[in-house]
Amino acid sequence: MEALLVPAEADGKRVDLFIAANAPDDISRARVQALVRQGHVTINGVVPPGTSTRIKTDDVVRWLMPEAEEAIPQPEPIPLEILHEDADLIVINKPAGMVVHPAPGNWSGTLVNALLYHCEGSLSGIGGVRRPGIVHRLDKETSGVMVVAKSYRAHLDLQEQFADHGRTGPLERAYLALVWGAPSRMKGTVDAALGRHPNDRLKRAVVDITKPDAKEAITHFELLKRIPDPKNDGEFLASLTRCELETGRTHQIRVHMAHIGHPLLGDPVYGKHFATRESRLPEAGRAVLKTFHRQALHAQTLGFRHPSTGKSVRFEAGLPQDMQNLLEALSVSD
Repeated sequence: MEALLVPAEADGKRVDLFIAANAPDDISRARVQALVRQGHVTINGVVPPGTSTRIKTDDVVRWLMPEAEEAIPQPEPIPLEILHEDADLIVINKPAGMVVHPAPGNWSGTLVNALLYHCEGSLSGIGGVRRPGIVHRLDKETSGVMVVAKSYRAHLDLQEQFADHGRTGPLERAYLALVWGAPSRMKGTVDAALGRHPNDRLKRAVVDITKPDAKEAITHFELLKRIPDPKNDGEFLASLTRCELETGRTHQIRVHMAHIGHPLLGDPVYGKHFATRESRLPEAGRAVLKTFHRQALHAQTLGFRHPSTGKSVRFEAGLPQDMQNLLEALSVSD
């Protein structure tokens, strides 16, 4: 049971909007409305008659969040690009558009569904259940290299390596990103803590390290190719950048690159304010970008210590065709 005292600035606000804005977990407004209808919300101890009920200053709003009932993932024959597989782990090149783990709204078609089918009979069990061990994730619209554990031993070992962020081991994570403009330096580091966005609970933001939810986040970047702006001498339309993670936080590269003024092309969350720059692109670039419905981010390299052999292994996946097409189109002059 959660409880909040309504502050003066929330006087007259709808109860569903108030809870959605203050719930500690990322729950949707629709989920909050369902809680109200199911009688899991009270105002001063009374269940409100509807989701649009208005609250007043000093009201006490309580809500109960029932334990979620997770659906059991089912094996599905989804094609996978496998870079390596052995008894302990599998390394795949995840395509853009694939969700890693089942969740509300995405109970099927995920990487876990695909792995349950592909690895049938070869999973030794994690937590007493025969399932693949997810030790790190990529956003739905981010493509690239991922490792998944097939055994309990490998799962524990890889978890420790990712939690350590490569500080005492060979963990290496490098991404290719197409960003607006170009940083002034060919190489650089963004050292800026990340936490919840103050106005949008689904976003991350650069925050002061002293905030309760702040987590250290460090990204090293290197410019690989700059695309000149033919209409503005000395300026750049976009650039291909290699980003190496020293830490691994949610949306880290997307937030850090936007923070230094170079958000990813196609990023609908952190690059909205750069939409006007599309008019400066060559005609071919504008045409391809209109069909490019994701952030231009690809996990190119993943290195780690193999849980069984103890040897360092490294896997790479080249720039996917959609990002290659966009890069080429941006480089074509009108």
